[in-house]
Amino acid sequence: MGNKTWWKESVVYQIYPRSFKDTNGDGIGDLKGITEKLDYLKELGVDVIWLSPVYESPNDDNGYDISNYREIMKEFGTMEDWEELLHQMHERNMKLMMDLVVNHSSDEHEWFQQSRLSKDNPYRDYYIWCPGKDGKEPNNWESIFSGSAWQYDEQTDEYYLHLFSKKQPDLNWENPKVRREVYDLMTFWLEKGIDGFRMDVINMISKVPGLPDGEPQEGKKYAPGGQYYMNGPRMHEFLQEMNAQVLSKYDIMTVGEMPGVDPEQAQLYTGEDRNELNMVFQFEHMDLDSQPTGKWDLRPLRLIDLKETVTKWQKGLEDKGWNSLYLNNHDQPRMVSRFGDDGEYWLESAKMLGTFLHMMQGTPYIYQGEELGMTNVKFDSIEDYQDIETLNMYKERLEAGKDPSEIMHSIYVKGRDNARTPMQWDESEHAGFTTGKPWLKVNPNYKEINASKQVNDPTSIYNYYKKLIDLRKTHEIVVYGSYDLLLPDHPTIYAYTRTLGDEKLLVVSNFSKESSTFELPESITYRSKELLIGNYEVDENGEIEEFDLRPYEARVYKLKV
Repeated sequence: MGNKTWWKESVVYQIYPRSFKDTNGDGIGDLKGITEKLDYLKELGVDVIWLSPVYESPNDDNGYDISNYREIMKEFGTMEDWEELLHQMHERNMKLMMDLVVNHSSDEHEWFQQSRLSKDNPYRDYYIWCPGKDGKEPNNWESIFSGSAWQYDEQTDEYYLHLFSKKQPDLNWENPKVRREVYDLMTFWLEKGIDGFRMDVINMISKVPGLPDGEPQEGKKYAPGGQYYMNGPRMHEFLQEMNAQVLSKYDIMTVGEMPGVDPEQAQLYTGEDRNELNMVFQFEHMDLDSQPTGKWDLRPLRLIDLKETVTKWQKGLEDKGWNSLYLNNHDQPRMVSRFGDDGEYWLESAKMLGTFLHMMQGTPYIYQGEELGMTNVKFDSIEDYQDIETLNMYKERLEAGKDPSEIMHSIYVKGRDNARTPMQWDESEHAGFTTGKPWLKVNPNYKEINASKQVNDPTSIYNYYKKLIDLRKTHEIVVYGSYDLLLPDHPTIYAYTRTLGDEKLLVVSNFSKESSTFELPESITYRSKELLIGNYEVDENGEIEEFDLRPYEARVYKLKV
């Protein structure tokens, strides 16, 4: 089970500041709003808050395009507001994990402003510049946000690389000066007292030398070019250098967002003797309901695929690294709409999904509003959407002659704005998020789904999550037990055990609106059993050798063996 550490035992809550709580009526969430709600989060039981970017930014990609890494975005408040937030969190024994976005900066960052002036500018090599090839782009790489990954710049008659928006030029990590700048800005925040970093697309910082044309890869959605900019040749060298120069000097937690990483690679990124990162965010389970052509091309999720993928990661990192556990975040749709049932069985399926996730081995991440069962949204018009990825895709597909209603259906299911609608605090106008006009419309269901309705209701999703978090704190097996899948071929039940010493957890979840019968494999014997949590009323003395699961039912038993 590896070393015992605080970050393995923690539960993380992700805040998307723009949508969390607005205190000055401008329709945009702010730092004071987060400070105001810390007691709500403390009551929930979370240990660490991960704050999506709050740095100065022109907001082309909602703060993931940073123009000054040492300043706070004016819309969110001041450095004093940020310092007060950190102070108030530490007063409550909560930790703060900041977002680190250093694969790219904003094109409005001073480094890039200098870099584009001339080919001999001292900042030129802070970014990746290339001359065109035969009057076209330097290679065929595509941006993750659609279109070419290259932008022509007339000033010096060259192209710069941007794997995301053209306002997000990629930094050149081959340049030791760039790495020094990054380590300096990391140290700046760590010296202010933060407790860790979530590193945005960090496995894209090493590109294959020569930047060759990409081959379309069979069954891979990152094409063309992905094989040359993900998990590149110097990744481990860069992370080990970062660890030696910065991370190792502080008692912090680190998680790297890494699209296209497999468990074998993740063992190298997270191995305790490797001196790189604590854990990674991988995306395999997030791709199971998409066609190989990309996330907007939908296909139904098969539970058997989910079991196979999750189990591969649980077993792949057991005793070798550490998992991060999540089913939604600021880039993903709401999990109850995606993996559960946000209609008839909204309450049951939200609780089931929480149980399924929180009982696994790894550090669980709760995305704001998940603990209330917030759902996807269906705005009538594309005009109501704000996300650059969504808007680019809509335009591209419309121009290609696709049916608008079909494009909108993909957006309803997969668009990132699903996660970004304002937090639903109460039944007042705009869900209590703002007294002004919210930057993104509130989900119309806020009168039914909101925090004030749930905090004092013992049967609510919020209070169920409180119990899940408490179980992790009071039962070591939830953190450190080993994982084993049961019934791999069952089409609707996901069941697994966790084992530590002479204890076992039996976790059984029904991923269906139909009832289903669970049969305990004969290989599992026990002397006594205790029901730890369930999302329906259960006879605690009932047999567990065989029992019927109601729609989206979940149960966790602790067995003495």
